[in-house]
Amino acid sequence: MSRSVLFPSCDQRLMWDDHLTTLLAAAHQRVAQGAVTPTLDSDGFTAELAGFDFAQPVPFADLLGWTVAQMEHGLVHMNHPRYLGLFNPAPTFPAQCADRIAATFNPQLATATTSPAAVAIEAHVARSLARRAGLPPGAVGHFTSGGSEANETALICALTQGEPGFATTGSRAFSGQPVFYISQDSHLAWIKIAHATGIGRSAVRLVATDGTGRMSVEALSAAIAADRREGCIPVMVVATAGTTNAGMIDPLGACGDIARQAGVWYHVDAAWGGALVASDRLSGLLTGIETADSITIDAHKWFATTMGCGMFLTVHPRVLSAAFTVSASFMPSQTPTLDPYITTAQWSRRFLGLRLFLSLGAGGWAGHGAHVEHAVELGRMLANTARGRGWSVANEPGLAVVCLEPPAGSASVRDIVQQVLKSGGAWVSAARFEGRDIIRACVTHGETSPADIKAVVELLEQARTACLW
Repeated sequence: MSRSVLFPSCDQRLMWDDHLTTLLAAAHQRVAQGAVTPTLDSDGFTAELAGFDFAQPVPFADLLGWTVAQMEHGLVHMNHPRYLGLFNPAPTFPAQCADRIAATFNPQLATATTSPAAVAIEAHVARSLARRAGLPPGAVGHFTSGGSEANETALICALTQGEPGFATTGSRAFSGQPVFYISQDSHLAWIKIAHATGIGRSAVRLVATDGTGRMSVEALSAAIAADRREGCIPVMVVATAGTTNAGMIDPLGACGDIARQAGVWYHVDAAWGGALVASDRLSGLLTGIETADSITIDAHKWFATTMGCGMFLTVHPRVLSAAFTVSASFMPSQTPTLDPYITTAQWSRRFLGLRLFLSLGAGGWAGHGAHVEHAVELGRMLANTARGRGWSVANEPGLAVVCLEPPAGSASVRDIVQQVLKSGGAWVSAARFEGRDIIRACVTHGETSPADIKAVVELLEQARTACLW
């Protein structure tokens, strides 16, 4: 019996697929109408989980039902229309279908020899994104586990280009400490990346912002000059297109100019804001991204694929090959222009790109552009509605991220946020922007409505006053 469940017949597979689809569809409807925050009975869950000792198989129908129920009650629901949280939108339906297709065929994308169609689909999507971002012909790219892997790839490329000996002897090949530059408001995964690449956390230069949440070009130029006087070796400038706390876009053109003058790699971390390339109306916000040596875009963010689906794009395929080339006799092929295992950090690879391929294929650039524009419009609505109730907006909500400050005399930001989360009616977060505590709200769900925005503002108002008693 256990083997027949592990490898069911075609008829059995159809039965279980239909059963799971029915369970998930019903749960999806309930989630949209229920609490955003977890409603899990922790003690009961812990006891039930301990009961799975795997000594005896559990009826599969019961197992599926139990698992779906735990997901329904044991998560912050990023697929809820009043989840105004981090950069994790509800995924498009085509992207969800892609996961089922990829799981069924389970291709290994290390080489084009073993998975020619899948490798070609991913490469085609990457080239299409590169063209849409304005990168020149010949730009290449690949999918990653997320933005951190994509950004680490950028640093490895920068180090490889900055000193060819880095490939053999690591940071010892440099005549001084290699350093790179990011905004103080950038994603701090860069600190872990510096550690992982072996150049050390002290190699990260956190550049001051200009008072609006954008990297100061004057501070960037001064930091590079100061490092050179101290014998350090600048290798990369990173501009952020969509900072985590406030959705701000660094001055991409000016940062690129400084990087070129310094002779270093220029990377744009557009993990969130990169989806603006889909919108003819809003893509101008990314002017200057086309001058980058490399770009990070997370498809699982504003392109709304399932987790995790990062992308790395570069105009230097030879540097990418030099960074990751390796010879392995057991591999069926070793073609740098085709085989991802010798042009990327990963070896065994899941078919991630199908998620974005199906989503773009079904919706086109126009569909995804409308998705982005819808979020931006609702972000502005949120800002204006909150202002009408006496709140302040600390940032310029251009990318659907709104940084709210409560009226004077209100409870603390963190108390207000905790009260909202306790209600279960919405999800927002506490953060810092330009030295101040703010409530961060980001429109991520493609089905969030004006009514949801009004409901969130009302919840914020109720929380602000409730915390004073």
